[in-house]
Amino acid sequence: MKIYVGNLPYSATKQELRTLFEEYGDVETVDLVIDKETGKPRGFGFVIMEDKSGDAAVKALDGYQMAGRRLKVDSAREKPPTRRPPRPR
Repeated sequence: MKIYVGNLPYSATKQELRTLFEEYGDVETVDLVIDKETGKPRGFGFVIMEDKSGDAAVKALDGYQMAGRRLKVDSAREKPPTRRPPRPR
């Protein structure tokens, strides 16, 4: 199960998220989204867990306070197709 974690403090680390989610089961991966231009965190990320433990983590951690910010935790949705072509590199 892929879990969206939003409203993260910009200081959050992969290890902090892993530790938080491991209270509910085995964590396969943790990815924090980084802005390509600035190299700074964008304030959200994704955690991959087994479905059963992922459901428990979503229910328990949605609204959890982390460094003064209320996390938004939900099952991840597929990214909609882009409406414009990608920028040339």
